Amino acid sequence: MIVDCALYINGVRTPGPSDVSDLVDIAKRESGFVWLGLAEPTEAEFNMVVGELNFHPLAVEDAINANQRPKIEDYEGLTFFTLRTVFFDASRSEVSTGELLCFINHNFIVIVRHGEGSPLVSVRHELESRPEILKQGPYAVLHAVADKVIDGYTNIAIELEQEVAKLETKVFGGQRQTFSQDIYFLKREFIEFRHAIEPLVLPITKITSENFLDVPHNLKPFFRDTLDHLLHAVDHASGLDTLLTNVLQADLAHVQVQQNIDVRKISAWVALASGPTMIAGIYGMNFRHMPELSFWYGYPIVLSVMGGLTGYLFRKFKKSGWL
Repeated sequence: MIVDCALYINGVRTPGPSDVSDLVDIAKRESGFVWLGLAEPTEAEFNMVVGELNFHPLAVEDAINANQRPKIEDYEGLTFFTLRTVFFDASRSEVSTGELLCFINHNFIVIVRHGEGSPLVSVRHELESRPEILKQGPYAVLHAVADKVIDGYTNIAIELEQEVAKLETKVFGGQRQTFSQDIYFLKREFIEFRHAIEPLVLPITKITSENFLDVPHNLKPFFRDTLDHLLHAVDHASGLDTLLTNVLQADLAHVQVQQNIDVRKISAWVALASGPTMIAGIYGMNFRHMPELSFWYGYPIVLSVMGGLTGYLFRKFKKSGWL
């Protein structure tokens, strides 16, 4: 479905016919451009709307099927740029992604959205209030969209950092339980987040290079600034992912330490019981000739030896921290 479609001449939204190809023809004559937004179109809808623009078949296939990695490609006078939108549900600690597929020509930009929405309406309103930027053409729109999405990456990285901090507090809080399942699930969300943002570095870098001539020269600094924000988000996510791995290792080590403490306590109690058991076992062998059996003080002496040995072992284990 069409989200919005407008003709811009000298950065100002200008009324025009409803047919997209007619709008593009006017844009060519008036040195303007058309900005068309589509949301999850079917193949029939896509062809009906932009069929007369003669997109390359591979470009049409990408627009319909989505599931593209962030990339930039050239199709016979048409530049195809794709990036992934990322959303984070803090209540479920879950990352979800969508896609924005951008088809750029000197006289139009077509943006196809798949998955969850991105606040592109606000981008359009912001640009329409700044005609001096909008008159730079379709790549000014691409920069504004990419910048908005990448700012979202930074915000999500901050939210994920808070989730990691919560897990750190739990792991090092002294509780006798493991949080490895929670850590694993959050790490899986980190993998999805990094897969969405890291491949975008190469396409943005290509746009900022001097060899990419389609972008107006005065827009290059803006794309370089956007690239800096992206690299910051990528580094932030990578660092948090490494930290989360360390938290998982610490959690596993914590579990092993607790198990070792339990084993030492069990061993200590077994040792405490072994002395009296050994002595009682000797006197329970029922030999006929055992001198101590006829000794008047044999019984209290044996009990005293058992108690003394047990007390001595208890003090030693207590002092060493085994009990």
